[in-house]
Amino acid sequence: MGYQWNWGVFLQPSATGDDTYLGWMFAGFKMTIGLSLSAWLIALLLGALVGVLRTVPNKVLAGLATAYVEMFRNVPLLVQLFIWYFVLPELLPASIGNAYKQSNPVLQQFLASMVCLGLFTSARVAEQVRAGINSLPKGQKNAGLALGFTLPQTYRFVMLPMAFRLVVPPLTSEFLNIFKNSAVCSTIGLLELAAQGRQLVDYTAQPFESFIAVTISYIIINVTVMTLMHKFEKRIAVPGYIGGK
Repeated sequence: MGYQWNWGVFLQPSATGDDTYLGWMFAGFKMTIGLSLSAWLIALLLGALVGVLRTVPNKVLAGLATAYVEMFRNVPLLVQLFIWYFVLPELLPASIGNAYKQSNPVLQQFLASMVCLGLFTSARVAEQVRAGINSLPKGQKNAGLALGFTLPQTYRFVMLPMAFRLVVPPLTSEFLNIFKNSAVCSTIGLLELAAQGRQLVDYTAQPFESFIAVTISYIIINVTVMTLMHKFEKRIAVPGYIGGK
């Protein structure tokens, strides 16, 4: 094999002269972390709300929540990303759309990616929350109502604290997925981790070093998330349930 390994390429000045190639990779790493955490906050909050609505006795609210989940689950992520980035600004009122299109391109890419990833993942989180609520014994809901709680109070103080403990493992998987799905955002020009890796290949012609570094970076992210979530799961485990002793 005639390939010439050169790990020192990361310490060389970049083509733009304002940083090293390692700095490029670190910038992509930070972009991936910032994008994924921002999108996860949207996904967790909105997904929890939609998941709860899917279990309420009100058929209208449950139906709207179901439609939301089906819409975002059945449209490919890449298509949704293109809609948010290319189509939505054209559908907004002219003043808002023009202001958005004239803003910083990186900000446009980041906002479109964050909203897309957040809403796409929220539909999956909603299903996990719905499954967690439905897995609880019916006696818990009845006990809360018998104590004089309203239905919202029963969800808040009785059912959701238990349901969220049960769904921490599948939520961990969704949390990991949002970091991996962030690589799709490079298709609209966002220089996250994977995009920086490809850019480094274009400028240095060192593909093995570039993508080994990208792979190691994703492994570091995933191992860190899994370790923290495993500790969190053990801390909140309920005796007699999955993960409890």
